[in-house]
Amino acid sequence: MAALLPGEWIKNWEKGGKSEFVQLCRALSENKNHDVGFRDIQQALYELAYHVVRGNLKHDQASNVLGDVIEFREDMPSILADVFCILDIETSCLEEKNKRDHFTQLVLACLYLVSDTVLKERLDPETLESLGLIKQSQQFNQKSVKIKTKLFYKQQKFNLLREENEGYAKLIAELGQDLSGNITSDLILENIKSLIGCFNLDPNRVLDIILEVYECRPEYDDFFVPLIESYMYMCEPQTLCHILGFKFKFYQDPSGETPSSLYRVAAVLLQHNLIELEDLYVHLLPGDNAIMEEHKREIVEAKQIVRKLTMVVLSSEKTEEKEKEKEKEEEKTEKPPDNQKLGLLEALLKIGDWHHAQSIMDQMPPFYTTSHKPIAVALCQLVHVTIEPLYRRVGVPKGAKGSPISSLPNQRAPKQAESFEELRKEVFNMLCYLGPHLSHDPILFAKVVRLGKAFMKEFQSDGSKQEDKEKMETLFSCLLSITDQVLLPSLSLMDCNACMSEELWGMFKTFPYQYRYRLYGQWKNETYNSHPLLVKVKAQTIDRAKYIMKRLTKENVKPSGRQIGKLSHSNPTILFDYILSQIQKYDNLITPVVDSLKYLTSLNYDVLAYCIIEALANPEKERMKHDDTTISSWLQSLASFCGAVFRKYPIELAGLLQYVANQLKAGKSFDLLILKEVVQKMAGIEITEEMTMEQLEAMTGGEQLKAEGGYFGQIRNTKKSSQRLKDALLDHDLALPLCLLMAQQRNGVIFQEGGEKHLKLVGKLYDQCHDTLVQFGGFLASNLSTEDYIKRVPSIDVLCNEFHTPHDAAFFLSRPMYAHHISSKYDELKKAEKGNKQQHKVHKYITSCELVMAPVHEAVISLHLPKVWDDISPQFYATFWSLTMYDLAVPHSSYDREVNKLKVQMKAIDDNQEMPPNKKKKEKERCTALQDKLLEEEKKQLEHVQRVLQRLKLEKDNWLLAKSTKNETITKFLQLCIFPRCIFSAIDAVYCAHFVELVHQQKTPNFSTLLCYDRVFSDIIYTVASCTENEASRYGRFLCCMLETVTRWHSDRVIYEKECGNYPGFLTILRATGFDGGNKADQLDYENFRHVVHKWHYKLTKASVHCLETGEYTHIRNILIVLTKILPWYPKVLNLGQALERRVHKICQEEKEKRPDLYALAMGYSGQLKSRKPFMIPENEFHHKDPPARNAVPATVQNGPGGAGMPTSLTINTVRLEEGTTEETDKLKEKSQGVVKVINKTVNATPKVTTSNGNSASNSKIIKEKDDKEKSGKEKDKEKKDKTPAATPEMKALGKDGKDKPKEERANKEEKAREIKEKTPKSDKEKEKVKKEEKASKEEKSKTVVTIIESKSAAEKEREKEPSRERDLAKEMKSKENAKGGEKVPVAGSLKSPVPRSETSESEREQKRRKVDTHSSPSHSSTVKGTAVLPKVPLVSENYSSSRVISVHFLQDNLNELKDSSAKHYINHTTPTLSKSKEREVEKKDMDKSRERSREREKKDEKDRKERKRDHSNSDREVPQDSTKRRKEENGTTGSSKHSKSESPSDSPRLNEKEKEKNKSKSSGKEKSDSIKAEKMEKSSSGSKKESRHDKEKTEKKDKRDSAGGKEEKKHHKSSDKHR
Repeated sequence: MAALLPGEWIKNWEKGGKSEFVQLCRALSENKNHDVGFRDIQQALYELAYHVVRGNLKHDQASNVLGDVIEFREDMPSILADVFCILDIETSCLEEKNKRDHFTQLVLACLYLVSDTVLKERLDPETLESLGLIKQSQQFNQKSVKIKTKLFYKQQKFNLLREENEGYAKLIAELGQDLSGNITSDLILENIKSLIGCFNLDPNRVLDIILEVYECRPEYDDFFVPLIESYMYMCEPQTLCHILGFKFKFYQDPSGETPSSLYRVAAVLLQHNLIELEDLYVHLLPGDNAIMEEHKREIVEAKQIVRKLTMVVLSSEKTEEKEKEKEKEEEKTEKPPDNQKLGLLEALLKIGDWHHAQSIMDQMPPFYTTSHKPIAVALCQLVHVTIEPLYRRVGVPKGAKGSPISSLPNQRAPKQAESFEELRKEVFNMLCYLGPHLSHDPILFAKVVRLGKAFMKEFQSDGSKQEDKEKMETLFSCLLSITDQVLLPSLSLMDCNACMSEELWGMFKTFPYQYRYRLYGQWKNETYNSHPLLVKVKAQTIDRAKYIMKRLTKENVKPSGRQIGKLSHSNPTILFDYILSQIQKYDNLITPVVDSLKYLTSLNYDVLAYCIIEALANPEKERMKHDDTTISSWLQSLASFCGAVFRKYPIELAGLLQYVANQLKAGKSFDLLILKEVVQKMAGIEITEEMTMEQLEAMTGGEQLKAEGGYFGQIRNTKKSSQRLKDALLDHDLALPLCLLMAQQRNGVIFQEGGEKHLKLVGKLYDQCHDTLVQFGGFLASNLSTEDYIKRVPSIDVLCNEFHTPHDAAFFLSRPMYAHHISSKYDELKKAEKGNKQQHKVHKYITSCELVMAPVHEAVISLHLPKVWDDISPQFYATFWSLTMYDLAVPHSSYDREVNKLKVQMKAIDDNQEMPPNKKKKEKERCTALQDKLLEEEKKQLEHVQRVLQRLKLEKDNWLLAKSTKNETITKFLQLCIFPRCIFSAIDAVYCAHFVELVHQQKTPNFSTLLCYDRVFSDIIYTVASCTENEASRYGRFLCCMLETVTRWHSDRVIYEKECGNYPGFLTILRATGFDGGNKADQLDYENFRHVVHKWHYKLTKASVHCLETGEYTHIRNILIVLTKILPWYPKVLNLGQALERRVHKICQEEKEKRPDLYALAMGYSGQLKSRKPFMIPENEFHHKDPPARNAVPATVQNGPGGAGMPTSLTINTVRLEEGTTEETDKLKEKSQGVVKVINKTVNATPKVTTSNGNSASNSKIIKEKDDKEKSGKEKDKEKKDKTPAATPEMKALGKDGKDKPKEERANKEEKAREIKEKTPKSDKEKEKVKKEEKASKEEKSKTVVTIIESKSAAEKEREKEPSRERDLAKEMKSKENAKGGEKVPVAGSLKSPVPRSETSESEREQKRRKVDTHSSPSHSSTVKGTAVLPKVPLVSENYSSSRVISVHFLQDNLNELKDSSAKHYINHTTPTLSKSKEREVEKKDMDKSRERSREREKKDEKDRKERKRDHSNSDREVPQDSTKRRKEENGTTGSSKHSKSESPSDSPRLNEKEKEKNKSKSSGKEKSDSIKAEKMEKSSSGSKKESRHDKEKTEKKDKRDSAGGKEEKKHHKSSDKHR
């Protein structure tokens, strides 16, 4: 700062400096800016004095000038004193003494200007002493200390009231007076001030007294608050807070309890912002750290309690004592000190200071504050007040008054909510702080819930603006949060309050189930861990649940149910979780648990639904058992529980159904089990494969009949539950999606889901998926109204092409729609015209059908390739798929059965004496009403069926177009219609069979019934093998119904003639032309039909044995299921039955330890089969063994399954048989040798299948007798056939002998000799007989035109004989040649089955023979007489020379059987002519020859086997020995059948020349068959045992037959006649 006193002034002080200085000072002192002037004067005076100190200016000069300046300002002396003070400090520090002296002289010179007092105040005591102002500086110091102490540190008064008792008394009187008048706080304040002044009262003590009085008079807020506020202007701001702090401090000792009045005063002061919460908070105890520790300790304690409850405590005295001690210690724990923070919080809440209360709550752990009941109650009260206006407006239920709550008098309390938006601002926040402790105030709980309900009502009503919608959305999410954080946890802490639960459901049911389930999930899995109290509650609930569940039985359902109900009101999630876990372990709990749930609230039922879904969706649980082949029992139990509980109680289904749909969408079909159970229990629609035929029949009737007779359980009262299920499906649009997902998932199970799963499980899942689809579709069809159904199900082409629904499922879903649609159209047309005549009605019905089905006919065209429609019309396809059994037939017997049941019931009611009369009357009325309903329904169905049949009659001509062939038509029909539908459901299986019969009865053009049945029965292996378990059962039902029809036709010629005789379905010409109807020759006659049926039975046996032999689980299981289903109609033939029985017995033995389920099936079937045995009949009773060889029937059974290897559908052109040359006949002969070989093989193969493991000797006798019978039967047939060459049984006998050759080789010669001896005694009779037979045959030959075939068959016979019997055959052949020479034996194609009968006892047979001896049927006459007349059955060539198309199988059959039968005759005629000695010679030769041949055969066999392996990859391993042989035979006969086409009855001049060649080739055929046997024996020891026995039996038989044929043959003829 620049010097104010320049040096020149000092130098020229006297001249001009002095006056300049004075002028400067004047100027400065006049400066208006006070502060600036003051500082400048200070500086000017300081500089002047400093010049004196330095000696530049004399002190008197300075004093003079200062004397002039001093007058310029009043405070100039003080300024000067300040300058001296500074210089005093400065000079006292200097070492130069002269400067100090100059200073002292200056001060002395100026003493007259500044008073002593001021100087004494400011100068150092030592300076004062040197100036002479004081005597001694030390004394001066002492004195000043004493004065200061007295002034500042000595207390005169102690602020005790008694010190100023008058003053304080007046103060208290002033504050305590009646304040009701005009007294104001300002007035009182003035009086207080006067009292303070008058009585020298301490202001702080006065403030304290004011607060004390306020505490005692809390109602005068309006007076005291302004008083304190205005008083505070006189105090420091912190004073009030400190005084309050001291007050709180006073109560902080352990025994102290802070009065609530103090909390209230503090709260009011806080609310009016007279103090700050932060300032007061530090004065309160306990500290926040202590609170935190206490909270943690509570959590730990809660967890310990939980641990104690969940521990398994073994009851012992020690543990009990320890627990008692612990309890005592807990009691001893001291009462916690007063928590002043919570007290203040409570007071804040009571006066409505939410802002400060919230601040305190935020500083503590969550829900710590509200866990103290007083605070929770205070907060609840605040919420009550806040929501009051809104609750009064929208929340009060109708008719309820309620008690209004007055608002707080406090202006600063939260504003009361008038709208939902205001509710969100404050109330929701308060509720969140309350959390689970809203449980302290159930009334508030109910109010909040009712407000929520009112809000949801408003929220769900449309029509608000976009902004409002957004606000409402926000509010809705807030409401959900409140529900999650406050309402549900509070419910858990309430003590079983059912009303609250119901109240809460009132709001919950307005939420979509997704939100509800989310809330339940949070409640169950998270809420219980959020608070120590809830942790304890959860443990206690589980403990209590365990207690109840341990004691729950069927007997105590009611009391246990009440306990469960009580427990569920508060903690349903925990309880149900435990109950479900128990049900999953013990399924016998399901029934008692379901019954005990009747005391639940609606909310609890909903929670139960959620818990079930959560249990189902549990990712930790395996859905399969450890064997990976069956669905886990926990899932099955849950599903069963679901069905029962959803049916019995009104639980919402949407969540469960959506869960199943979601699982399906994810490609998981396990959970369909749940849907299946729910639909079954709720709608009463049962899906089971165990249905009896009576039930199935009832299922084809109307709804009433279905309900009464179609289900196992009498399912009543499903009306309500099925309505609920329907509503749930429609409301959430799940009906069609579930159907489509199931339909798609069927394939998903196999191709996606089933990839790594066990085949058995995949089958189960497929069945489950399919059954549920059928059941669910059935439910929709019977419960949805026509409009609903049509609205939801799209058209068939959309279903198939867009939704990729399989066709069978698509039609299944659409079928009810068509039926509904047609009936509604029909009703419309009926109303439009009132004509009542039957034909009018039918006409209208047909019109309505056309209207409805025309678009369907169009739609189905897109489902298949165009060429499909060349054979079957879209109309036929649609008709087949759209009809049901209800449309085709009326189950009269079912209706009668149910009506009779009701009659019996009514009689029982009448007879019941104990039943009260009114109940009797009621029951009788019910029965009568039901009876009337059933009769009405039957009548209605009858009319409907008649209309449908009329419609089909009109349609049928356009059904089958057959632009290619009938065969192709049948293929398409089976492939696209029958097979997919017959395995769809049991009723569909029956429907398919009925439909085939119906198409036949309608005489539908181009439909070959014969072909159709043949294709169905011929090879079922592939179909059976590709079925699941339930499909196999349905396929079995289908076959059963088909067999039933066939058996009916087979049983009686009259029925056959009536139902099939003149029908186009039984035409044997398979031209692709229409049916002329008149040509009887083209119809299959009754006898041939019986052969065909036998062939079908044989084919079924063959297929069954094949499947049983494979060892494959699926094959065996499925064929056993199918066989069980077709048991009523198959097996009918004894030998086939025995073959099956043995195979099944073997399965029983093999699978007993390995696969118990197969063992059980096999045992079941075996038992049933045995019980059917008495009803089986011998083969020759089932069909004539030597039928007329004519019509080309599709693949009838021949000796050896020749046709089995050929596809039945094959049709070939016949060679014009008339033009056959001799060359052709030669070739034919050669080829027929092949056939004979095959026959031999087959005959070899058959005994294995048919003979039992019993005593071989007795079996052999039986077989002998049987064979004799067969031969004799055939001879008779032969004699009856005039124009037709009849087959001789010799051929068959030969075939059989051929088998036995290798084993005879092994047999001892002694045995052979013995057998021959046995035969010899009878040889005379036989010779006589043979002579007669030969005469007869000569007569026949003279009549017949055919020579080639006769000669051929003779040659073949010889061939067969030679290889087949080592001992006898060669001799026999020679003798035949001698006896017959060039005779031509007439031969007919035998359609007999290869399997000989074995197991009827001799005695039975003999009895039959005795009976027969007395009576011979007109259709047969004894061969001995030689007078039999053969029916006129022309050969194939005669019938079909004109027709180009015949079935291969027929020709094969005819040929093979021609040869077979002729061979048998030959043997029988010639055997007796041989003598013993000749026989022995021939035997030796034959044995040598046969050994050579057997070697050749073995080589050939190896080649054959290799070829066969190519065709049947697993034949060696899987196929039973006999069936492999049959396959070999098939390979052989397919070849031979080609030649059989050209076989003609023209003469063959070369026959005799070629007989030797034939013999050779036959022997080679025999060798082959023997070598095959040898291989088979190696493979299967059991097989070989059987074989050896059979062969022995055969040899014995044949030997005996040779010698003892005569008598027996007569008997056999008669017996077979009789049987026929």
